[in-house]
Amino acid sequence: MSEAVNVIRVAHVELRVKDLERSREFYVDKLGLIETAREDGRLYLRGLEECVHHSLVLVASERPEVGHIAYRVEKPEHLDILAFRFRKQGLSPVWVDAGEERGQGRALRVQDPLGLPLEFFCEMEAVPRMLQRYDQYRGARIMRIDHVNCMVSNVQRGYDWYTGELGFSCSEYTETDEGELWASWLFRKPNVHDLALMNGRGPRLHHVGFWVPEPLSILHACDVLAATGDAAKIERGPGRHGLSNAFFLYLRDPDGHRVELYTGDYLTADPDWKPIRWHINDPRRQTFWGQAAPDSWFQEATPVVSVKDGRTMPLEDPVLSQHKPQFLI
Repeated sequence: MSEAVNVIRVAHVELRVKDLERSREFYVDKLGLIETAREDGRLYLRGLEECVHHSLVLVASERPEVGHIAYRVEKPEHLDILAFRFRKQGLSPVWVDAGEERGQGRALRVQDPLGLPLEFFCEMEAVPRMLQRYDQYRGARIMRIDHVNCMVSNVQRGYDWYTGELGFSCSEYTETDEGELWASWLFRKPNVHDLALMNGRGPRLHHVGFWVPEPLSILHACDVLAATGDAAKIERGPGRHGLSNAFFLYLRDPDGHRVELYTGDYLTADPDWKPIRWHINDPRRQTFWGQAAPDSWFQEATPVVSVKDGRTMPLEDPVLSQHKPQFLI
């Protein structure tokens, strides 16, 4: 059996929410995601250019949590290779039968060494692409899922596992004065990141990022939220990151899950790409224009669950100091 595994990209996230209809109003009516399907206690959503069944799953629950973060692999046999590797590492992966998550083939779930709940799958039902259905464009006109950002207790350990075991590459990273890794931006598809790891109490999901076609889409989303009485859901931005160069807006959904609307980063496809280093106190990393982020952005994130028993994963303090540098992304 070949040991080569091709992880294509981050593919979807499952968020647990208290009120499914209230969440649908936020994600579909106000942000512009497309409703693919619904079933008892579950809602499957996708972006306008996505021709796969879903990139966001909303599940009715008593507590706002993250069920799993899913990555797509190139071939079905890659799941078996990953299962063998994970068992060898003592990570105890679990199989999910085809159809248990609507529209998706069989999948493999595992808690990564940091405690994040991961899912790997290959096959997903094709659905109509809505890219040129301009009559369906609403809110932020979300095109697709782009990345996840996670708070973890040991960024270096996560960097080593994702680059060494799953073949991720690094686009940008942040170091302390002592040369310790504070945050890293890792990719499989050729843009800035599929996964960002940042120093903090974890494991927690800091945000899920969705790609929008242009900065005007972000401004329109701000206007929609303000016009519907939801301006308070805007947590940070609009602005431009120094790190990634992307135009951004951070929102909080009705359950407090953080969502980033994101556009305008860059290509990382060249094989001789060299990661960009940032110092932890460089003011341009946080926001290229100089605005500081609110305290909530550093302190608040969504708990994750165990893929084995669904219990909330306990938090660990970061191995690096919890002091907040002058400018921290």
